[in-house]
Amino acid sequence: MRIVATSQHECSDLLKRVSIGRLACSLDNQPYVVPVRFSYEPDRIYIFSTVGKKIKWMRQNPKVCLQADDIGNSSNWMSVIVTGTYLELSEPQYHTAQREHARALLAQDSQWWRIPLSERRDGLVSSIETVFFRIDIESMSGLRAMPETE
Repeated sequence: MRIVATSQHECSDLLKRVSIGRLACSLDNQPYVVPVRFSYEPDRIYIFSTVGKKIKWMRQNPKVCLQADDIGNSSNWMSVIVTGTYLELSEPQYHTAQREHARALLAQDSQWWRIPLSERRDGLVSSIETVFFRIDIESMSGLRAMPETE
């Protein structure tokens, strides 16, 4: 097996193809990583969530990282790391049109709402505070593992 760096184009292709990744944030030198469903477009990643630990932390420290991968097997995989800044799409700064754009992108996957709401089984759905946010991408890099050719 050999591991090689991937191009920006290959990274973008992976982010268009997959919809689940791991979002990392930190507060007071403590990291926190959670699975999220996302939608990618150039320079941005959109995510829907409920308000909880990750949202509270990102409101205080907006520097985040998202990792997504496509794993064929242990010697044939690709992984992308995105670093960027959390930006909550809330009123009054962000118009309904921007939140609807995020919802439309995420709705291309019929299960876009499932991970955030399944995290909140302890309360009534009507009392759950939800958030649309985006990650403004600052950098993106990837690696690919490939079997050795004979």
